[in-house]
Amino acid sequence: MPAGKGPFPVVAVIHGGCWTRSFEGVSGTAPLADMLTRRGIATWNIEYRAVGDAGGGYPGTFQDVGAGVDHLRSLAKRYPLDLKRSAFVGHSAGAHLALYAASRPRLAGPLGKNAITPISVAAIDGPGSVREFVGLDKEICGKPVIVPLLGGTPEQTPQAYRDASPIDHLPLGMRTLLVKGALGFGMEAYEAKAKAAGDDVRVITTNPKDHFDMITPGLPNAEKTADWLAANLFAPKVVSTKR
Repeated sequence: MPAGKGPFPVVAVIHGGCWTRSFEGVSGTAPLADMLTRRGIATWNIEYRAVGDAGGGYPGTFQDVGAGVDHLRSLAKRYPLDLKRSAFVGHSAGAHLALYAASRPRLAGPLGKNAITPISVAAIDGPGSVREFVGLDKEICGKPVIVPLLGGTPEQTPQAYRDASPIDHLPLGMRTLLVKGALGFGMEAYEAKAKAAGDDVRVITTNPKDHFDMITPGLPNAEKTADWLAANLFAPKVVSTKR
């Protein structure tokens, strides 16, 4: 919680780590959460079952992310949170999960039930689609992760891939912030399709030395990213005057 009485805008922060337990947990995004809190934003850094955990993968990982962000409604009964100014922010694989969480109102079935609808979502150096990440995941993560995450190939588990690919559920109907960094993860394709679908998409390109310096406090790229997020996550909509 920031200093002061509030009510405060609030961000659900979602960590990365190749969707795999042995890579990363909430400690990876704790510094990012701290940077946002210092800028007046309450943060809720969530955990979820990943590949390697009992029940991890599809659908457990995605159910956990949904439950984690929806828990903001319960927290707002105890803390001065302004749920009308809520957002999801994720880094790396967490960027994908943040976009997934924002797409839940557009999903059919149990994964589509949601209690929190944010006004914006931010993806920091992570993919908006998992299908195109098959094959590339071995190069970036050191081993295949998408097929274990989704229980098969796109041909074997097509519904899982559809549910898990935010790019297939545009427009999200909210402001989308994309932070391009060291890896890129094909964010250009997501950006182009989201803009074509009518979403308000804003992009910043950092020049990091690695995938993590944009969320490491004290480093120029991280401070630049945190400042940009704080300025854009809850900024008023720009109304066009063109006719």
